[in-house]
Amino acid sequence: MRTNFRKTLLAASVAATALSAAPVFATNGYFSHGYSTKEKGLAGAGAAYSQDALANATNPAGMVFVGDRMDVGIQLFSPSPRTYTVTGNPSGLPGTFGLAPESVDSENDFFLIPSFGYNMALDAVSSFGISVYGNGGMNTEYKPTAANGNMGVFGAGTAGVNLAQLFTNATYARKLDEKNAVGASIIFAYQKFAASGLDSFAGYSTDSSNLSGNRNSYSSGFGFKLGYQGEVAPGVRVGASYQSRFNMGKFDEYKGLFAEQGGFDIPSTYTVGIAFDVGTAGKVVADIQRINYTEVDSIANPISNLTGTGNPPSGGCAQGVTSKCLGGANGAGFGWEDMTVVKLGYQWNTGDTDWRVGVSKGNQPIPNSEVLFNILAPAVIETHVTFGMTKQMDNNQELNFTAMYAPNNEVSGPNPMEAPGQQNIKIEMSQLDLQVGWAWKY
Repeated sequence: MRTNFRKTLLAASVAATALSAAPVFATNGYFSHGYSTKEKGLAGAGAAYSQDALANATNPAGMVFVGDRMDVGIQLFSPSPRTYTVTGNPSGLPGTFGLAPESVDSENDFFLIPSFGYNMALDAVSSFGISVYGNGGMNTEYKPTAANGNMGVFGAGTAGVNLAQLFTNATYARKLDEKNAVGASIIFAYQKFAASGLDSFAGYSTDSSNLSGNRNSYSSGFGFKLGYQGEVAPGVRVGASYQSRFNMGKFDEYKGLFAEQGGFDIPSTYTVGIAFDVGTAGKVVADIQRINYTEVDSIANPISNLTGTGNPPSGGCAQGVTSKCLGGANGAGFGWEDMTVVKLGYQWNTGDTDWRVGVSKGNQPIPNSEVLFNILAPAVIETHVTFGMTKQMDNNQELNFTAMYAPNNEVSGPNPMEAPGQQNIKIEMSQLDLQVGWAWKY
């Protein structure tokens, strides 16, 4: 047991190092549609039905039901295209911020992202598990074009952002009886951020020297997750989990960009789910997840805090209200709203193979009034369609595979820093995700 656990810690360290260097991408806002390979095949549903050692990313209580096992996975992710399109010419009026009319795709279309989980029974009624995984995130890189005079979308060269988030989740789970369990996780979060091409907003920043520049900035913090899972009737299981808000350290190198002098906390979430047997070989699983983006000012504050426009109009940074400037105590952000996601999956067995299909649907978080800043973070995906399988290789090993396709979605709205009706901005994205995993059962 000790030898296995030492190997586990080493593998977790390797996974953590790889994840900390890898950008990860928007799916449900910037949260992943799922974490374990098996749950991804069910569109991320798993609050009521846990199957592997990454189950604690959704519901820590389920870890006591998955047994002694280690899961590793590698994901090939393609968020392509990530595109913005501007129509209408700039007005050139004083105080406006017009963009060149054009359509531009972001660079960087393919990425590899690892994941890792390990779980072991402590005794007949309790278990300990550890997992390492990345959340969703943001990555864009828009090169200058001839249409914008080789100046870049915002007139300051190559523009984009890169957010990478790493979670290390340590979980204790305990059975209340043979069919019901509770669990708790302590989660360490580490995040890296960089931004470029934003220097033209210097006049709207409380600290223009820490606004842009393509420098990496790092922060860390802790949170917790609590969960319950149990069988409430023959063949019917329910589950619920709550993940706290993470109070993260500030991005000091971007204290002139994010509200509260570089604040970028991770919002809380809660999930409820149900799973029920269908015949002798099938299961239907369903989750509802709520992501509370409006808890975090740097994510949720609207761009009208810069312009002072809105309904009703209010004083903003442009009217001398410094607290609403970029980096201010109530500084402008991406304007994201809270997000509710419904996930539905079906799993069935044929011999030594489990098959999975799933679909999820959420209300993407970007209002049409917030498209300007969200050129940098076009998290407009609403639907995920998934397929997965597990093949038992022998009594102790299994091969897992999942595929996800997110159809193209778009949000259009006016340039809020131009004259009314002068320009329209459209942001759009589609996604393809393939993941392979291997599991060892001890």
